[in-house]
Amino acid sequence: MNPFQKHEPSTQPTLPASRLEREFGKPSSEWTDDDLISFVRDNGIRLVSLMHMGGDGWLKTLDFVPRDFVHLQNVVTGGERADGSSLFGNLGIRTGKSDIVLRPRVSSAFINPFSPVPTLSLLCGHYGVDRLPLPESPDTMVRKAFTRAKDETGAELYSLGEVEYFLGRPKDEADFYGSDDRGYHATSPFVFGEEVRRKAMVLLSEMGVPLKYAHSEVGYVEASDNDPTIWEQHEIELALLPLPEAAEAVALTMWVLRNLARQAGMRCSFNPILKAGHAGSGMHFHMSPVVDGVHRGGEDATGEMYDVGKWLIGGLSRIGGALMAFGNTEENSFVRLTQGKEAPNTVTWGRFNRKALIRLPMLALNAEGKPVSPPTIEFRLPDGSAHPHLLLAGIAQAFVAGKAMEDIDEFLRLSSVENVDAGNKVGKVPHTQAEVGVQLKEHRNALVAGGVFPEHVIDKLVGVYESMS
Repeated sequence: MNPFQKHEPSTQPTLPASRLEREFGKPSSEWTDDDLISFVRDNGIRLVSLMHMGGDGWLKTLDFVPRDFVHLQNVVTGGERADGSSLFGNLGIRTGKSDIVLRPRVSSAFINPFSPVPTLSLLCGHYGVDRLPLPESPDTMVRKAFTRAKDETGAELYSLGEVEYFLGRPKDEADFYGSDDRGYHATSPFVFGEEVRRKAMVLLSEMGVPLKYAHSEVGYVEASDNDPTIWEQHEIELALLPLPEAAEAVALTMWVLRNLARQAGMRCSFNPILKAGHAGSGMHFHMSPVVDGVHRGGEDATGEMYDVGKWLIGGLSRIGGALMAFGNTEENSFVRLTQGKEAPNTVTWGRFNRKALIRLPMLALNAEGKPVSPPTIEFRLPDGSAHPHLLLAGIAQAFVAGKAMEDIDEFLRLSSVENVDAGNKVGKVPHTQAEVGVQLKEHRNALVAGGVFPEHVIDKLVGVYESMS
């Protein structure tokens, strides 16, 4: 299948964007086992693929060719067993409890756009020998964190990821437009990756992953004698979703981009930095606490920040360094932070300021002065090496920890960019993996609170980082 073949304009409906929502005539939250089973039976689906998130942050797959109706029903409704030690060994799954079950979620189903035969894919959770959600599963952790944050703060925490990435290909004589720091919002022919990016947007939307927008970015690395590859940077910004679905959206976006790049004969990189001195790939996350259906990430009519926003900013400021164990996991992560290029270095927050660790972006308003999208709180520390499930679970834990800060108003006053510019001293984000280990150990209790991160998981990570000192 050529993903870039030209097509005549379609006469088929394109809204809603998700193909299966169009097929079933209802939102994914209302799908049933019978809907999926009937779809497989009536539409020539040959493979059913159970996809799930591993401890390493990569999507995994277990495939089936249904033998008959009973086999299909068993796969869709009950899932299948697997070896947890091969999936979550890096997260300390215990000997004797490594038998697990993959359990599909009906609402996550989509048609796999890359399979050579018609394939229905479903995302799965993980369950242990006790038939309960597996503690070492990243999927379990982010779901427990989301629920705990709602119970403790009264707010459902929504998020969206800004997925920055580089596309690379051997340079040819047509590539004479590129220039570092000039690619922002560039269009073809001034960038070669536009077609891949736009194809990714359509495929993700068909799969049921909602998007905000996408564009080319500033980063550009010229080919050299050592590397004949020319690299240019792009970004896909996703739509706000509850934390578990937001984590899945990031994982699926990275999966789609890697597949499309391979089909197009390109390379796709989420490396925090490809070359020193050039723009790196962050993975900023925008957060929005939702209270009684209303987004409270901004300010009230008097200009005062809502309490839930204060808790989130305070918590991220206080334990953000520990979250680098999930959001900045490679040595190149620290190159990106230390060379500038709009990467945060100090524990500060501010309105509009892109150098701050935490930023309140401006709002786009319509002609009536009403926002066209919800206000958000942007966490600018993570990069392309992030494990989205573990990171978002950690952000939820930071949110709850922020609520417990008795000094939060004074803390926010002193750590605002405006006051720091006036001469106040603030902390710096960790610049080595050893420093991350110190922060992880210091804030261990905040992460394991409520049983979100199992104690043995955090202790194993602390041991890994301590060995790097």
